[in-house]
Amino acid sequence: MLRIMGRTDAAHVPVLAGEVLEILRPRPGGLFLDATLGAGGHSGMILEAASPDGRVLAFDRDERAIAEARRNLQDFGDRIEYRHEDFRRAPATLAGEKLDGVVADLGVSSMQLDDPEAGFSFSRPGPLDMRMDRRGGPTAADLVNGLEVRELADILRRYGEERRAGAVARAIAKAREEAPLTTTEALARVVLSAFSAREQHSMRIHPATRTFQALRIAVNDELSGLDAFIEEISELLRPGACIAVISFHSLEDRIVKQTLRRLSGGEAGSRYLPPDEQQPLLRLLTRKPIRPGSEEIECNPRSRSARLRAAERLTREEADQCAS
Repeated sequence: MLRIMGRTDAAHVPVLAGEVLEILRPRPGGLFLDATLGAGGHSGMILEAASPDGRVLAFDRDERAIAEARRNLQDFGDRIEYRHEDFRRAPATLAGEKLDGVVADLGVSSMQLDDPEAGFSFSRPGPLDMRMDRRGGPTAADLVNGLEVRELADILRRYGEERRAGAVARAIAKAREEAPLTTTEALARVVLSAFSAREQHSMRIHPATRTFQALRIAVNDELSGLDAFIEEISELLRPGACIAVISFHSLEDRIVKQTLRRLSGGEAGSRYLPPDEQQPLLRLLTRKPIRPGSEEIECNPRSRSARLRAAERLTREEADQCAS
């Protein structure tokens, strides 16, 4: 196994690690973007493969993740540059740079799920927060206790694909009349009460799973601008460089799939160019998403829902040939 982190006592292997390296093909002297740093797993592998002088620009809106990654990657020194920013700001921040590869591991990290104070998981008692960036913005508790029943049900239906959205929203509204819902435990109990014993028994996942996913997506506005990010960051790729995007639920994956297909000429063209000026920007590398194998899922059960899609930046000549 590669020693993927800067310190020898860390054995963190990121999701679909080998597949990402095979797609990006890191090399010495290259400049790479890790759009969602997390604990630094993908960055560490890229930096090691691109030794001795390859560099990574790493973005994350969670300052706790950046602090952890700094510890994990300290041996790489100034070959990695940290940015405490939302990945969707990366294209504007990096305007003028030319990138040799991009990886974006979307969604919530294992580190965040395991932090009770973050409030992402119903299996870990903690405050009902769910903000990746704690510098401001509404918490999950603000939404749960402040939204009208119809608005809350809409969030659960849209972002959690919860079939019982109305019942769950009504159960929440009834419970908060007695006292505000401020903890993960309290919310999970209320959601559970919206399902009959028969429904609970027949469900493959915990009844609160979709509600917690929906609230997390709403709190962090996770889906907004994802398509624009993929297009704008792809414009900064050097010809032949690749972008790899890992998603963990169908809503994200649908956006990634449609955007990469559109930029490769498979659907309507760029958001920014008139139809008569459009050329394919990318070559799609994954007709179907790459999924973790059984060995990886056994080692890391949370990887089971991961889906990797990738594309390669075309040269001007290749784009002209595709357009002709």
